[in-house]
Amino acid sequence: MSAVHVLAVDAGQTGTKLRITRDGDVLREAVYSGVRTHEPLMPQLASAARALRADTGAEFGVISVGASGVVDAQADATTLLQLTADLGVSRVLLAHDSITSFLGSLGDVHGAVAAAGTGVVTLAVGRSRVARVDGWGNIMGDAGSAYWIGREALDAAMRAHDGRASATALTDVVRERWPDIESAYIDLQSDPDRVRLVASFAEAVTALAGGDTAASQISLRAARELSLSVLTALTRVAEDDVPNEPFVVGAIGGVFRSTLIRGRFEELVAEARPAVRFVAPHGTGLDGAATLAGLPDRHPLRAHVVDASR
Repeated sequence: MSAVHVLAVDAGQTGTKLRITRDGDVLREAVYSGVRTHEPLMPQLASAARALRADTGAEFGVISVGASGVVDAQADATTLLQLTADLGVSRVLLAHDSITSFLGSLGDVHGAVAAAGTGVVTLAVGRSRVARVDGWGNIMGDAGSAYWIGREALDAAMRAHDGRASATALTDVVRERWPDIESAYIDLQSDPDRVRLVASFAEAVTALAGGDTAASQISLRAARELSLSVLTALTRVAEDDVPNEPFVVGAIGGVFRSTLIRGRFEELVAEARPAVRFVAPHGTGLDGAATLAGLPDRHPLRAHVVDASR
């Protein structure tokens, strides 16, 4: 089995990253468009695999996936196996991207990872427990994500435009995208790529934070939401006999490029759990996807990885 080419996939809303390895050596890498959350996920992953085959001619017998939008992991893995059978795929490993983000960032330790990009999900792993917090999509959750920040920015801009709130430079940012600001909502609602479009405004928020009150407040609220998710997850996996366990915490994704958000996030987590240690990620979600097949049976996350084969 060690000689089989493995296709690792990290499928997010911003982009779908793929890597072919053999015996741990990287042979090919590619990035395709992100997954569309309003469409079935497995056909999109199969299409990405086909695109890589068409573009590079590379072959692979195993697909190891970390993806958001996993609904029924067992059925999804079997479906992906069926959809890629003609490519020579005989095994599919499938996990939620919170799991692959954790493995890629922290590896085999006890702690939590907040992955905040277009969406956001937090995963904590303790000695015997696993807890996932948020990751419920832009309609029901994803608090503190780029989409959440962008949505708050649009709200602040329109409140200022109406006179319901003080002026903010975010209104000018919205006008740059839609000169007729009062028709912006119509254009946005009819845009099939509206999730990523809304999330794109997060960059303006973080750029203006510190000089614009609305942008600063949005950033600080995002940090509070993200810290709440991490603290909640850690509480759920903590053991009663170790009340001050020195958990490790990682923060990954584009949202954490904001020094204001990252700094306030770490302050809030440390205030509640002084024993926490913050670490830079060891790798990425794609690295985590590539490790799924070798995850030890004793690992708390092993039970959350589905393995389908034929």
